[in-house]
Amino acid sequence: MSFLRISRENFFYNLNQIARKTQSIDRVALVLKDNAYGHGLTLMADLAAEAGVRHAVVRTLAEAEAVRGRFETVLVLSEIPEKVPENGVRVVVNDRSCIATMPAGCEVELKVDTGMHRNGVALDEVDAALEAIAKRGLALKGVLTHYRGADEMGSDYFWQRRRFEALRDRLERAGLKGVRWHSHNSASLFRCGSFEEDVARVGIAAYGCLRLPEPFEAPDLRPVASLWAKRLATRRLCAGARVGYGGEGELKEAGTVSTYDIGYGDGWLRGDARRPYRLPDGREILGRVSMDMFSLRGEDEKVCLFHDAGEAAAQFGTIAYEVLVRLSPHIRRVAV
Repeated sequence: MSFLRISRENFFYNLNQIARKTQSIDRVALVLKDNAYGHGLTLMADLAAEAGVRHAVVRTLAEAEAVRGRFETVLVLSEIPEKVPENGVRVVVNDRSCIATMPAGCEVELKVDTGMHRNGVALDEVDAALEAIAKRGLALKGVLTHYRGADEMGSDYFWQRRRFEALRDRLERAGLKGVRWHSHNSASLFRCGSFEEDVARVGIAAYGCLRLPEPFEAPDLRPVASLWAKRLATRRLCAGARVGYGGEGELKEAGTVSTYDIGYGDGWLRGDARRPYRLPDGREILGRVSMDMFSLRGEDEKVCLFHDAGEAAAQFGTIAYEVLVRLSPHIRRVAV
């Protein structure tokens, strides 16, 4: 069966580069949401804990349950619990209205909207939100925000950061203590001159697929995942034979064609047969990608679809995130 090869060495290398920027592995909060960006939730949680990562970020309470016990804190981004979570699990307050629905005693971190306008409490509602959190009996453990354009040219990162820092200064002068402050994701971490927050929420950089435009200096990171497919069948075809649905894969010369066990049912992008996907070895997929398979010249027992999800994404006109998170959880993940 097809499998995703996970390089333990590359993952540890990337974490080391990130820790050099944060000045400590203790200040790295690894984002493990959406099956660890497709890499495998529990596998990457185990490797992260082995590397000394103490903080994790997930999307749901189910993800938090799957990784609990490995980290000191696990921050849930997008779900409200019915009962108080245990084992250091915290929940993000994304809107004032959700405060009243959270169970008393729950540990929370308040998200503020500094300009992305996706979620978070407006800056002029922060005081009211803090009051509501205290009244509800919630334990405030952090304040965070998110940047809308840290990986793009422009000034968005800088003015959002100034807003967040001004809020921190004001609230600390007003007596707010004992909470962690964090705004930096992968891109903003490597754009800032010096990192001075409590943790950085690092996702795509840890998996080695961070892309920054010129003139930003991208860090030296290594892709962690490579996708492999195994051969199902092989046949010898004559020149002019047409392969797959619609016969869109036409052979200009006679040759050997094999079928491999991955398709869009596994999360691989279907693409366009008129602009076929090119594998790292230079060969092009023949015709349309099927639900569970694709065809290729040759008879290799296994073939690599990508060593770097970012390079694969460029062929599809998308980003590495989409290529990675689409990969089905049933694809076997193998750490090497």
